[in-house]
Amino acid sequence: MSNKAVVFALFLAGSAQAQQEPLSVIEWLNTPPENLPGTVLLEPSVTQTGVRPDVEVTPLEALSPPLGLVSSSVTGLPVDLWQNSDPDRLAQLIARVPVKSNPAMQRLLFTLLLSEARAPAGPDAQETLLLARLDRLMQLGAADPVQSLVQLAGPTDSRARFQRWFDATLLTGDEDRSCTALIAQPHLSQDYAAQIFCKARRGDWNSAALTLEAAHALQVLPPEDLDVLDRFLSPELYEDAEYLPQPDNPDPLIFRLFEAIGERLPSAPLPRAFANADLRDVAGWKAQIEAAERLTRIGALTPNQLLGLYTERDPAASGAVWDRVSAIQKFESALENGQPEAIAKTLPNVWEQMHSVGLEVPFADLFAGRLSQITMPDPAAENLRWRILLLSELYETAALTPPDQSEETQFLAALAQGDPGRAHSLSPMADAVAQGFAWAAPIPSDIQGMLNNGQLGEAILETMEVFAHGARGNLVDLSAAIATLRRVGLEDTARRAALNLLILQGT
Repeated sequence: MSNKAVVFALFLAGSAQAQQEPLSVIEWLNTPPENLPGTVLLEPSVTQTGVRPDVEVTPLEALSPPLGLVSSSVTGLPVDLWQNSDPDRLAQLIARVPVKSNPAMQRLLFTLLLSEARAPAGPDAQETLLLARLDRLMQLGAADPVQSLVQLAGPTDSRARFQRWFDATLLTGDEDRSCTALIAQPHLSQDYAAQIFCKARRGDWNSAALTLEAAHALQVLPPEDLDVLDRFLSPELYEDAEYLPQPDNPDPLIFRLFEAIGERLPSAPLPRAFANADLRDVAGWKAQIEAAERLTRIGALTPNQLLGLYTERDPAASGAVWDRVSAIQKFESALENGQPEAIAKTLPNVWEQMHSVGLEVPFADLFAGRLSQITMPDPAAENLRWRILLLSELYETAALTPPDQSEETQFLAALAQGDPGRAHSLSPMADAVAQGFAWAAPIPSDIQGMLNNGQLGEAILETMEVFAHGARGNLVDLSAAIATLRRVGLEDTARRAALNLLILQGT
């Protein structure tokens, strides 16, 4: 069983169990709260007087059931996270909020999407919010959480849910589950290709062939889809035929059909979610590593799964991915031997390799624990080791022992402790960060209005957009976003996002 399959074994064991209670679905959400990288932990409200509080009464039928893979007690986010917001507005924000360049923002978005929460009031609000969450998770490449979340919600309750479930299972290799549901309830999909594929998967080849004949007669499928379905059902007729033209924009079903006829499509040019298909054993080791790197870079795969692939065997050649494999293996060997000189020698190279593919923070998460136990003999390597620790969850501890007294180092140390204003900033961006941490730093009036109205989730999404604008150079927005994150209790996210920004993009 693959690492990915192990992580999701609880969910894939059966939908009946999955509907009982929310469970953790990816490794960074399957540990105690204090060990959750980037997971939001809000301070509980504390009464300031002994006066009996007002009680708000809401009819039970007006409340939708909370839905999420991770309990609100783990994330710290309230189940009424989305209350008082317009569901269509939430869907727009969820779809577009940018997180590509900042791992701390990636963690926050995953937390928002996976946390157990109740949809706003309204006849279609629950479906609108659920589909928005599923679509963004798929866009991020998190096919396993999509499958688990829709299974928890009820994958056969609507055609829209089933389609997302079907697509996810095709990419995770669990299509037998969704095909069983489709055969039992054919109304779930009007796609002839899905009907044909699932009938064949369930062993009903005669019915699949009849359906394919009907599709030809009625011309309900594009010619190129009919071509691949013909080869799928009758491979013996096409043994000497030329390969089919590769489709420009295949959906997961067409992707799997090409795989089934022995003409596997490369996943690299396709949307990120297709990389999940390369994590299965049917792909070669190189393809598995490249897919894992692509998913880890956006936070959709745990760094430990990537490390497992890096260290699975000796590199087969040199250049590109093999240089990264070699660098990781040499560095890990030096760590295991516990020789600071060897570690100092291999660290710069492996760091450069990780930097070349945008995996600096996952690398820090993997090795910070062991790097925190040593001191490098070389000053340059020691400075690099310290910065790596600042990118990990050990940033506060690392800040207590800066490697030198330079102004840049002192500023980063002060930032890691939440008080960058006490140090001298060396750039306009660093100065904007410091202003965001200043006491009583102002937050945007529109976001303050959302907070006053109880629209916490919407306010956080808006703040993430403001942070992205700030990271691109609008320094007023950067200060405002940091101040807002701290105002709503996201102190850890504010610090780590700022550290990510300054260390990875330069102070």
